[in-house]
Amino acid sequence: MKITKEISISKLVDILPEAVNYLMNKGIKCIACGEPIWGSLEEAALEKGFTVHEIVKIVGELNEMRTLKK
Repeated sequence: MKITKEISISKLVDILPEAVNYLMNKGIKCIACGEPIWGSLEEAALEKGFTVHEIVKIVGELNEMRTLKK
């Protein structure tokens, strides 16, 4: 399964647990503070002020992390 900007945060964490630390380092911290994010990766990133270009980069980096994990 390829990671896209439409993936839910919960699904992303299920398939790539390392995404928690990666996203926390990007400033998307709620996934570790006890308040789960139920929206998509794109929604979470937009809420934190990321641009469309930055979201594309995040998606690419997450896919690269997933590829290296295999």
